Amino acid sequence: MKTLKAAVFAVFAIALVLPVTSVLAAQPGFGHLYYNGTIVRTVVVPSAFPNEGRDNFYKVTNGVSGQLGIAGAAPGSGDYHGGAWKVFVVSFREGATPVLLTSESAVLTAQSAGMVTVTRNAAADFRCPVQP
Repeated sequence: MKTLKAAVFAVFAIALVLPVTSVLAAQPGFGHLYYNGTIVRTVVVPSAFPNEGRDNFYKVTNGVSGQLGIAGAAPGSGDYHGGAWKVFVVSFREGATPVLLTSESAVLTAQSAGMVTVTRNAAADFRCPVQP
């Protein structure tokens, strides 16, 4: 049982680090993410911003095909701070059937329903503006 717990913990720890570090290792270019159910564009600037994020960003680690990152704010919303992303890692719980998450409210609803875990990863915060 201890070995199983250690293995699950190791997989969980790796899942928290690997998907988010790929965001920071990206080359400048155009990317996409979800904001309130629609796809918006980004200029992917690999600019680490550890522990300084202000705008919620959700990285889904084990979602469905086509899952993009999810922005909690964008230009025009009162709480947008220019893309200073505060990273949260979202993982579907074992036994839960993954669904496409396209907004912050969908993530929070899935969390309330016990479908996903949402974990803050402050070391992965980054800066990347969203384009309308």
